[in-house]
Order: sequence, then C-alpha cells, then structure tokens
Amino acid sequence: MTAPAGITLSGLSKTFHGRGQVVQALRDVTLSCPPGSFTALIGPSGCGKSTVLRAALGLEPLDAGTVEIGGQTPAQATKAGVTGVAFQDAGLLPWRSVARNIALPLEVLGRDLAPASGRIRDLIALVGLSGYENALPGELSGGMRQRVAIARALVSEPQVLFLDEPFGALDQILRRQMNIELQRIWAETGVTTLLVTHGIDEAVFLADRVAVMQAAPGRIVDILSIDLPRPRDAALFAAPHFHDLCDRIAKVLHGA
Repeated sequence: MTAPAGITLSGLSKTFHGRGQVVQALRDVTLSCPPGSFTALIGPSGCGKSTVLRAALGLEPLDAGTVEIGGQTPAQATKAGVTGVAFQDAGLLPWRSVARNIALPLEVLGRDLAPASGRIRDLIALVGLSGYENALPGELSGGMRQRVAIARALVSEPQVLFLDEPFGALDQILRRQMNIELQRIWAETGVTTLLVTHGIDEAVFLADRVAVMQAAPGRIVDILSIDLPRPRDAALFAAPHFHDLCDRIAKVLHGA
C-alpha cells in the first residue's frame, strides 16, 4: 500500500440557488486529516456533510475555499489514483463479477490489469469474500456488496479513502459487523480515511476524531478526539466510556 496522504479542507463555502430560495450549504468549513488518520464527519440530515465529501472529491464546485490531498487538487489526486471512494449505494455493475467490479477503477485509470490480478485476489480476501470472485452482485447480500465496493475503492492503492454513509442502508446488527470489518481493513491498509455518517456509535467506534456539523448554514462546531485503544471489537459497544463519548457528541449535535 502506498504511503497515506493528508487531507486539508480550508474555508469551504457553498451556496445553492433554486426555486426562489438561497441555501448556504457550507460556511467556512475547515478540517485537517493527518496522514494515516481516521476522521468521522457527523451531523444531522441536510447539514452539508455529503457536500463536504463531494467537494473533497472535486465533484462539487465551491464558492470559496480550497481542498488539498497530499498537496494536490482533487482533480489531480483522482487522475493519479490517490483517492478511493465508496458510497451508500455500492453501485456495482450487475453484469460484472466481484473480481471484475473491483478491477473497474484500474481500467478507468488506464492501468494494466495483468499485474493487478494478485492485488485483486488479496483485496477479495481482505474484505472476507474469498470464494466469491466470480459471483455476480445479484448473488450477494447487501453487506457483501458493500465489501466489494470497499475493495474496489482500495484497488488503486489510494492514499486517501472517502466513505459516504457506506453502511447506511444496512440493519443495525449488520452495520455493526461491517464497522468491525472496516476497522480491521483500515488497520491493515493504513489509508487516510474520511467517513461521512449520521451514526454516533459508528463514528465513535471507527474514528480517531469526530468532527461535528450543524446545519443552516453547514459548519463544523466541534472536533472531539476519541481516546479508545485499538484494535476495537464488539465488546466496546457496551463499554461505559464508549457511551460517555457518544453522549458528548449527542450533546454537541443537539446544541446542549
């Protein structure tokens, strides 16, 4: 895995105009994610957290502010395969096997697939899908499809991984299982990760730091350090300190 890069978001501002309304989606959002860190961005629906992620990927033009990924612009980082991304919808191509879905970013980047066959096989093992290399998405459960999406996001050996509610459509039990798996994958790859989520327990379980957003306008109101030891396992969800941290974030979210 290539050495991770940092993410620097500086003064991001964005206003949407439509149907006679003007909505300030972001105001002066500033956030730094050190190389190899895991940062969670949490907030209520409509607070602009997904807009932040889209801006970091270069998919959303900004009124003001800058994004740097390892010293590069989002467009430069994407072209170089520095960034990987997984969304709530796994977005797998239904006619492609697991292995060929994972290989897709390499094809987009114009890379030779032959030398990558071993890496694809290793990623399938990393996400716990050995034996499903030739399965089609329609033959997989929702959680398995999300595992494929994460493997696909990692296939270009990115320095930065962006995750936008990747487990938001899963039930609570499966979501926690996937949180445990994602923590393991992050620990093994060391990739700098920025996770957008509305789940407080998910943010606390996974992240080194949690940036809390509020809406109207979308802005970061607090950044809390998560001082839980790693590796983290299922027992942590019942730990008193875990719940204390969740309560602290809930109070910030609710403006208490």
